[in-house]
Amino acid sequence: MNQPVTLNQLRQMPLGDVAALPASDLARLQKEVAEAVSQTKLVSDLLDGVLVRRFGDRAASIRQETGKDFGLIRFQDGDVEVAMDLPKRPSWDQGKLAGIVQTIRDAGDDPSEYVETTLEVSERKYTAWPDNIRRVFEPARMVKAGKPSFKLTLREQEVA
Repeated sequence: MNQPVTLNQLRQMPLGDVAALPASDLARLQKEVAEAVSQTKLVSDLLDGVLVRRFGDRAASIRQETGKDFGLIRFQDGDVEVAMDLPKRPSWDQGKLAGIVQTIRDAGDDPSEYVETTLEVSERKYTAWPDNIRRVFEPARMVKAGKPSFKLTLREQEVA
């Protein structure tokens, strides 16, 4: 009886050989990968928390001193350079923006010089519409396939 393929062996196998493995081996490997990802995420989150605890107050102090609320700052801790990036993630109130766009239009200006507008239709709403409404929107609708996903589950073998 052959030994099951390990994740370490899997990394070195040609894709065709992996694809030729029995489905039960692929299911087991998929489960092992999910467990490894979960464990890695837990450890990563733990380490991120440790770094915030260790360097967060110092970074906040440097940000306050320099007046730099966002972006990259650097400082030394012994012989280690610590680089701490705090990205800026602005968000906009859509209702207020719509009002501003209307104000710009009412003033006779072109809001597209200031604001990018994206129109979207919820797929759930689209499928619930009556046929006559859907037909109006169909020429503007494009459907692309997302990334396929597979979940393999081994059936429990019954013991007599």
